[in-house]
Amino acid sequence: MNPNQQLIVSCNSEYREILMAELAMSGCDSFQETKDGFIAHSDPGIEDDLIEEVFERYRNQAEISFEIIDIIKQNWNQKWEKSYEPIVVGDKCIVRASFHEPQPGYQIEIIINPKMSFGTGHHETTSLIMASQFNIDHNNKKVLDAGCGTGILSILAGKLGASEITAYDNDEWVKENIQENLKINDIYARVLIGTAQNLKFDQKFDIILANINKNILLVDIPYYAAVLQTGGQLLMSGFYKSDIEDTTNLAEENGLNFIESNLKNDWAMVRLEKN
Repeated sequence: MNPNQQLIVSCNSEYREILMAELAMSGCDSFQETKDGFIAHSDPGIEDDLIEEVFERYRNQAEISFEIIDIIKQNWNQKWEKSYEPIVVGDKCIVRASFHEPQPGYQIEIIINPKMSFGTGHHETTSLIMASQFNIDHNNKKVLDAGCGTGILSILAGKLGASEITAYDNDEWVKENIQENLKINDIYARVLIGTAQNLKFDQKFDIILANINKNILLVDIPYYAAVLQTGGQLLMSGFYKSDIEDTTNLAEENGLNFIESNLKNDWAMVRLEKN
């Protein structure tokens, strides 16, 4: 399995986390939970026989099926253009692609050409965070967009008045895509490639936006807390309703007070404040 491939896994829900943990120990470095299981990526890659060894240990009880697909050879532009329709978030913001006709009448318009990056506003987790962004003051605030994907959350932050935006992702594909989307929307952000653990931030932030998966969040929450200003707010999503307790408990252990949670189709987001 090489970095240009992804592992699509279907399994019993109770075995999802242990399988992700086993694969992480074998070399996979990022995971995205799905309704049927999860998607795993590896960088620089792990041998296929290591994947087989992990699944062989749990095959009988976990009812596992999986496939490894080549992501670089897919025509992603054609794929998303066929299914990507404009979306309205909270009656205030419309998100469309550059090939869609403008639709005036909304407070904010965001143009996103996603290509291979995540984040068009269509997924529940993205729209949950965007809706919550409208409820907090971004004016003259310093914002960190963790796992930025297309940059949609950074762009909304800029349009809501943020003075400084830093965005990062661990995927090299992202840098070109987010820069394109930032330029189209006339928003500036400093874009970094890396993770919360290996990036050194030279400032603290008033707002942190993190739409990632639960496993990465549980590792990264202490890093977010360390670079969040006192009184600053952390918005997190990328997990299910059943994961709220785990994420908020760890956040509170790191000095972050729970403010609210919102749900959409069993997906969840939480908003916390540094005390």
